[in-house]
Amino acid sequence: MRLIVGRIGKPHGLRGEVTVEVRTDEPEARFAPGSVLSTEPGAAPPANPAPGPGVPFRVPAELTVESARWHQGRMLVVFEGILERDVAEALRGTLIGVDSAGVAPPEDPEEFHDHQLVGLAVVTPGGEPLGEVARIDHAPASDLLVLRRPEGRTALIPFVKAIVLEVDVAGGRVVVDPPAGLFDL
Repeated sequence: MRLIVGRIGKPHGLRGEVTVEVRTDEPEARFAPGSVLSTEPGAAPPANPAPGPGVPFRVPAELTVESARWHQGRMLVVFEGILERDVAEALRGTLIGVDSAGVAPPEDPEEFHDHQLVGLAVVTPGGEPLGEVARIDHAPASDLLVLRRPEGRTALIPFVKAIVLEVDVAGGRVVVDPPAGLFDL
């Protein structure tokens, strides 16, 4: 599974440096020099050495981080082979990610990466199936499990200890004790 770690923004300066909208809790690890990041699907044709008259630049399937630094609260990144502002501009809006297989699980047993939860069965303490985790929404008050119900509807379950009793990644299930009316909304 591909995990999005950032989105390339506007160029910074003249030598190919770009701003990156960071979408990871570990930017220093994801944007370390030498890190290889995949680009958004559909942008996979190989890059031309440099755009020229009549030769459009194509976003490469992977970008390798040459350097990264923080500047005024923004991540600035230089990717290998991106040496000019025009080429950097062509990258604007590109989503960059990593393969979840290369992401180590959190050290805290009470912490989970989103990709570990997606696809898990959601059941009550008595074992009654409620659905499957479709995705995780990160809301201001708490994270929300987006549940795909058996009848095809979706439901939101606050990811709080009072409701989510157990997360068994190895067993492929999440045990929840939903308050009355939670699925009636």
